[in-house]
Amino acid sequence: MMVEGSAFTRNDVFQMAIRVAFVSAVTYFSIKWLVNQIDPTSKSRKKAEEKAREQLRKVSCRAGLGSKHSVVFDKLTDHEMIIASQLVVPDEISVNWKDIAGLDNLIMELRETVILPIQKRELFADSRLTQPPKGVLLHGPPGCGKTLIAKATAKEANMSFINLDVSMLTDKWYGETQKLAAAVFSLAVKLQPCIVFIDEIESFLRTRNSHDHEATAMMKTQFMSLWDGLITDPSCTVIIMGATNRPQDLDKAIQRRMPATFHVPMPNEFQRERILHLILHKEPVAPDIEYKKLAASSEGFSGSDLHEVCRQAAVYRVRDYAREEMAREKESQDSRSRNSTESDEEYTDAMRPITMEDLRHSLAKLKESKIQCGSLAPSMRIELD
Repeated sequence: MMVEGSAFTRNDVFQMAIRVAFVSAVTYFSIKWLVNQIDPTSKSRKKAEEKAREQLRKVSCRAGLGSKHSVVFDKLTDHEMIIASQLVVPDEISVNWKDIAGLDNLIMELRETVILPIQKRELFADSRLTQPPKGVLLHGPPGCGKTLIAKATAKEANMSFINLDVSMLTDKWYGETQKLAAAVFSLAVKLQPCIVFIDEIESFLRTRNSHDHEATAMMKTQFMSLWDGLITDPSCTVIIMGATNRPQDLDKAIQRRMPATFHVPMPNEFQRERILHLILHKEPVAPDIEYKKLAASSEGFSGSDLHEVCRQAAVYRVRDYAREEMAREKESQDSRSRNSTESDEEYTDAMRPITMEDLRHSLAKLKESKIQCGSLAPSMRIELD
């Protein structure tokens, strides 16, 4: 028999349900807050989302000026917002073809192969063979301008530029990596015409083997299958562009998907002379600069190395100016301590220009450093005298 007074009334059941729901809600939000506090990537994700919204807002402004696609924030997934933080609007790319010296033949080939079919699509609409390539590979020694060429291509073609950081594709949760890889392509399609640039692409899409982690193997497979979707759609203007100094490490399937391959070599003597002219043409230089002599003595130097030579030479003039300023201040203090009645000598505040001697010292210093690091042979020790 049921004990009198032990039965629950409808009001008691309703109150108990409210208590359980309240406790469950408090527990859920408490655990969610705790997980967000423990998660080391939560702050970076929030910053990435803020940056993505700012960049997408600029894309939307450009959409009103003739772009085919207008990006709506509400239609982007959370994964696409993460990838959008790597977006660069063409108007913000400060590099153009004028900033690249000594690679005229390569630039002309890129214009004819990649940019022209995009800018003049109506001229190539009747043939699938003349469509722009869906994959472009830039390979060559480090410091020769592969990244500059990729940015200048996006600027010249007026295409959105996703500078893909491979670390953004990795996530601690199982399955999230594949969703992020899919978001790269879905976002690029919404932003087309678009270039997805992957620097050091061999570190991401290197040759597959049995020792690959399951998540890494699945990400590579997902990336390549989505890439095939771009290839089979002739109306899609999305180009995957990669740069590497180790093309032999790329997976064979990736090399097949990048038919447009361009070699960016080390500059020869004539190219080095043009690079030096380009770097120093807006700098205050003395009339004694011998560009041909510097170019002949910098064999084995890349464009990045030549930029460092000029930067160090420019620092020397600042260093000398700082030393002279300190000497003048010390002399002025000594003069005041002696209560001198003579007027102080006037000094000019202008810094001297970059001289041949500055460039000679900078080149010798960097060359010695490269020899010690094994980048140059010891026989490359050539004096400029």
